[in-house]
Amino acid sequence: MAGKSTVVSHDVQNFLDTIWYERNLSQNTITAYRNDLVAFDEWLGSKKLLHCSRQDILAYLAEHALDAKAASSRARLLSSMRGFFNFAVDRNLLTQNPIANIDSPKLAKRLPDYLSEAEVDALLNAPNPDANPVEFRDRAMLEVLYATGIRVSELVQLKFESINFNQGMLRVVGKGNKERVVPLGDEALSWVTKFHGSARGELLSNRVSDAMFPSKRGTTMTRQTFWYAVKRYARRAGIERKLSPHTLRHAFATHLLNHGADLRAVQMMLGHASLSTTQIYTQVANERIKALHSMHHPRG
Repeated sequence: MAGKSTVVSHDVQNFLDTIWYERNLSQNTITAYRNDLVAFDEWLGSKKLLHCSRQDILAYLAEHALDAKAASSRARLLSSMRGFFNFAVDRNLLTQNPIANIDSPKLAKRLPDYLSEAEVDALLNAPNPDANPVEFRDRAMLEVLYATGIRVSELVQLKFESINFNQGMLRVVGKGNKERVVPLGDEALSWVTKFHGSARGELLSNRVSDAMFPSKRGTTMTRQTFWYAVKRYARRAGIERKLSPHTLRHAFATHLLNHGADLRAVQMMLGHASLSTTQIYTQVANERIKALHSMHHPRG
């Protein structure tokens, strides 16, 4: 295959060495750039990269489109080519950039995966609070995660003083050290209250910690540790689909919108700087509405 060729021109190798050094890219990314540029160089034949025209680039991209290459693959290909030609212009190997003003293909936003309300119930009920303090803590953490939509990284960093038990509100420190206040809801508040009144003390065993949900060692939990626990509980609940650390966050947002929540309120609770970031969840809700219409409407 052309993309797997070992023949790399001197100019391409210089480019790859430069971006490896200056941009600290992974070996996988360097290999992808290399394969893209070698394949294009071979496609050009005797013309070679530094002598190609804008028409050559457009023709090559058109072939990829006809081959039904994914938009993401074509976007990466164009990124590889743009990087090389920008490098060539910077090094005075070219006077004009043949790739200038060629736009990348628009990438469709992938709808986030989320759990159904029944699956969330199964996941939340998977830890056994009567078994040990760890499972009690994990049940409370899952309840908070789903009730607030906060990130797993934000959850494990919560301090004891982060919660106002009287008002049922949680103060969260998000990206860029930005603070936001989100409601806990009665169910999550109840679990946190019970955890702090019993199992937290058992977990700490006379140690002192300001972590709302301390580890067995009395320290702040890592995001990875809790995420492993979530996957374990998902298996226990019989949830076989692939989960991500944002799965309950996605479920929080989608379920709120499904039940008529205001988009801007959801944006504030999620801590999104832009409303456009939150709008992806309206697409999920709309897809669900269309599926229900198709399933139940006599002319669906």
